[in-house]
Amino acid sequence: MADHLIIETPEQISLDLPLAGIGSRFLALALDTLIQLGAASVVVAVWFSLSALGIVGGPASKGRLWFSVLTVVAAFLLYYGYFGFFEAIWNGQTPGKRNTHLRVVKNNGQPISVYDSVTRNLVRIVDSVPGIYVIGILAALLSSQSRRLGDYVAGTVVIRELPVERPAQPGAATEPAGEKPGNVVSVYAAGLSDEEFQLIEAFLLRRNQLSGAVRSSIAGQITAQIATRLGIPREEQRRPEDLLERLAAAYRARARFR
Repeated sequence: MADHLIIETPEQISLDLPLAGIGSRFLALALDTLIQLGAASVVVAVWFSLSALGIVGGPASKGRLWFSVLTVVAAFLLYYGYFGFFEAIWNGQTPGKRNTHLRVVKNNGQPISVYDSVTRNLVRIVDSVPGIYVIGILAALLSSQSRRLGDYVAGTVVIRELPVERPAQPGAATEPAGEKPGNVVSVYAAGLSDEEFQLIEAFLLRRNQLSGAVRSSIAGQITAQIATRLGIPREEQRRPEDLLERLAAAYRARARFR
């Protein structure tokens, strides 16, 4: 079973995304289920409190009918709507996935849409048969990318997000003493080829269309590729996207005075 998804971007960068395994996905599901059970307990407690006070209900038969209907609707929304809602507003993450550093993305690495989120979670009805995700687990075991049926229908995969290294003091200057901010980067920018500048520009223009993990991965790969050739020190590479922005700005500034 492959544990990485390799994507070739239009900028000819090979994007290597670590796929989530069944174990980590099950852990995320377990955390989400605990949250759902807690929410369900609150709903049930409120309902019975209102019933005891006579605020809701009525004749016994009609009261039981409304209770049954509302219970079915609430259970459906709480279980299936929970996943679709959070994945739509949190860019492919639920509270459980966020806690375990997982994210749902499209097969091409782009963020999922609301339609993708709703689609993959409606198919959860089939994946969860007969109640303990037997169908979903079997599909994931037979898939080279650990995809359940909902992922196949929506064209999605679940990836593991690796933490991005941050400098201990984000505001600290990385240039040597006596250098004005940007001077060192300007020296590196002078060594950029036109193709490298175009690669940086293409990434900066497309980055808002990418998910967080994909965006960080591409920025890191472009930075590593350029830094190796130009000899940029590791201290300057701690924030890849920031470095690429500064390189592009310095390159444009030099081009205006050629």
